[in-house]
Amino acid sequence: MQIPVIRGLIDRRILVNYRVQPEVLTRLLPSPFRPKIVNGSGMAGVCLIRLKHVRPKFLPAFLGLSSENAAHRIAVEWDVDGEAKEGVFVPRRDTSSRINTKLGGRLFPGMQSHAVFQVQEHDDHFRVQLTSDDHLTNLLVEGDATKELPSTSVFGSLAEASDFFERGSLGYSVTTKPGRYDGLELRSFNWQVRPLVVKNVKSSYFEDRELFPTGSVDFDCALLMQGIEHEWHGRGCFCSE
Repeated sequence: MQIPVIRGLIDRRILVNYRVQPEVLTRLLPSPFRPKIVNGSGMAGVCLIRLKHVRPKFLPAFLGLSSENAAHRIAVEWDVDGEAKEGVFVPRRDTSSRINTKLGGRLFPGMQSHAVFQVQEHDDHFRVQLTSDDHLTNLLVEGDATKELPSTSVFGSLAEASDFFERGSLGYSVTTKPGRYDGLELRSFNWQVRPLVVKNVKSSYFEDRELFPTGSVDFDCALLMQGIEHEWHGRGCFCSE
């Protein structure tokens, strides 16, 4: 089924970013995706996003849905007819909405697992914790909005980081069919990010030493977006070789 154009508001989006050894990410990616490299490192992370007024574009905002969501992402490149493309590969999606889990692959891309989210926000302080019903995803991030990226980040400036993630607007998500991935493009009408200085971050995915051996992954930075009007555009499915 063709996914309709979806419109809504990104009320809050936190991008939790890790730098990873490229060869480790290569093992996690299906063909033809390859890691997108930044100053020698691959980039992966989790997008923690609260959506409001989400509905097909032709419906009024008051009929839209609201939900907390998490998407594990790996920044990737691939070739189409000899031309390099870029975006993200999404191996896992979690949501607070039972409706989203039922509509995954139809109104929303890929498989979506249900999770319980605990969110605290006040005076530019943010704490988001989630536990999936199947106990495969556990995540905690806590921090405060700031003006500068960590000095240890692979990005030389906030502008460089912002541009990198804005270009990764096309994502392909895992579906119930092996080797088949749902495509979705994010179009933001007022893209703007702020750094988040992180005081506490824990991730069952990035702390899994079978996936990420000791020394292969490090927290890099976190970025915050708020009040972003946007649309989601379906980009069909992609079948790996």
